[in-house]
Amino acid sequence: MAAAASTDTENPLTAGLERLPVAPTTLVIFGATGDLAKRKLLPALYNLAHEGALPERFHLIGVSRKGKEHEDFRAECEEAIRRFSRRKPDDSVLASLLETVKYIAGTFDDDAVYAALGQELDGFEKEAGEPLNRAFYLSTAPQFFPVIVDALGGNQLDHHEDAQVRVIIEKPFGTTLEEARELNRRVLATFDETQVFRIDHYLGKETVQNMMAFRFANGMFEPLWNRNYIDSVQITAAEEIGIGSRADYYDAAGALRDLIQNHMLQLLCHVAMEPPVSFTAEGVRNEKVKVLQAIPQLSAADIPGMAVRAQYGPGHAGGEDVPGYLEEEGVPEGSITETYAALRLEVDNWRWAGVPFYLRTGKRLARKVTEIAVTLKPVPHLAFSQHGSLGVQPNQLVLTLQPNEGVSLRLGAKIPGTRMIIRPVNMEFLYGTAFLSQSPEAYERLITDAMRGDATLFTRNDEVEAQWRICDPIVKYWASDLDPTHPPAHPGPPDPGPTHPVLPKYEAGSQGPREAEGLLREGDRWRAI
Repeated sequence: MAAAASTDTENPLTAGLERLPVAPTTLVIFGATGDLAKRKLLPALYNLAHEGALPERFHLIGVSRKGKEHEDFRAECEEAIRRFSRRKPDDSVLASLLETVKYIAGTFDDDAVYAALGQELDGFEKEAGEPLNRAFYLSTAPQFFPVIVDALGGNQLDHHEDAQVRVIIEKPFGTTLEEARELNRRVLATFDETQVFRIDHYLGKETVQNMMAFRFANGMFEPLWNRNYIDSVQITAAEEIGIGSRADYYDAAGALRDLIQNHMLQLLCHVAMEPPVSFTAEGVRNEKVKVLQAIPQLSAADIPGMAVRAQYGPGHAGGEDVPGYLEEEGVPEGSITETYAALRLEVDNWRWAGVPFYLRTGKRLARKVTEIAVTLKPVPHLAFSQHGSLGVQPNQLVLTLQPNEGVSLRLGAKIPGTRMIIRPVNMEFLYGTAFLSQSPEAYERLITDAMRGDATLFTRNDEVEAQWRICDPIVKYWASDLDPTHPPAHPGPPDPGPTHPVLPKYEAGSQGPREAEGLLREGDRWRAI
């Protein structure tokens, strides 16, 4: 009877929620005192521990340049978790997680660091009485990625006779196609591709994964998912904030490199990919590479009509007056780094020929939102349009990644009354409401998958290079004198001739630059941010 009672009271909305086992693992974080580790990685590890998703034998080692004792590092870890965790930490869970944490100080090119690391790894194994998998997380500045990889190989830490060894590499993976190829060469000279996990935290978001579920697990969507029914796709990643204290990184990167080259092209792949033969890492990634290869490489003549960049000026955002990009602390005088980038791309294959994919991202826009909007073609005939149904709009499926993960479907419905007047209405699914749980942070899923060796949500070497093949011509064009918005190399008195127009500007807190309208086909319009 007790068993029956338990079944009767089981919450049906929790059906299917499970955690897959993870082998005993030691995670090593290079750059363990940095901002990413404090804000994302350490809180993610705590929440995994809170939910029982870490292996029973789990150990953490931090490696960074700053000298400190193990106890000091544990105290810093605790402080970061208490400050940034998505849930209030439980003291006993937190103490258990940090009990065996170790810290190694030194520069990333110092062999002594790796000798000490090897001793700590061996010590954990001796204490456990069994081999432990090893995962090296590179949470450092990009210039240290090849340095650390080479040192791991040079100190025989790239393999283990009785356990799995994996390396997790943060973005950016190169700043040009040539750099990405060279970094791939260096990484794959030490590690096998099956050991390498290039992280893109957008792929850990539940709604990104739900894109495949909505497409391939629901018969009502997949038959319509092609050029015959879909009119356009818009992918937006807008931020309300400015660059904050990240001027050094951001001014060298810009909006195109920071978001479009990685996150947003990955979102495009999830929208456009063909159904994989199997939902394995290789099956999914094979289909994503095909999408990227089907996007034509832009020529210098194409770029002005297919790509727009701009920079935010002073304005009003977040309830206060804010400075423009050039007035932000640490930004070089006269910088032409874009804080807004928009592209119109096409996927030249049978399914998507002729369908525009609009991508846009920017700082200091009207609000924070990341979404994918799939607009269907309008109905061919409105028999009741003469009765005032001017609000009829094409059906639109919107997948929101942030701030509130969910999906909405815009439909046309009749307004109550005696006349046939139509207005748009939304049907909505919110992740937290449907599953009675807070959506896990992306890093929680990705760290778990990396420790399990599941590379489905990580980018492969040919994927990274295919993404750069699309963006590299735009980066080079914007840096060249071919671009009419590129200022003169030698500032001087204004030239009376029609040479270098000013880099487009947009007011902070606005929808973005007017120039972005020029990317749209006739009849298309940007969704309001």
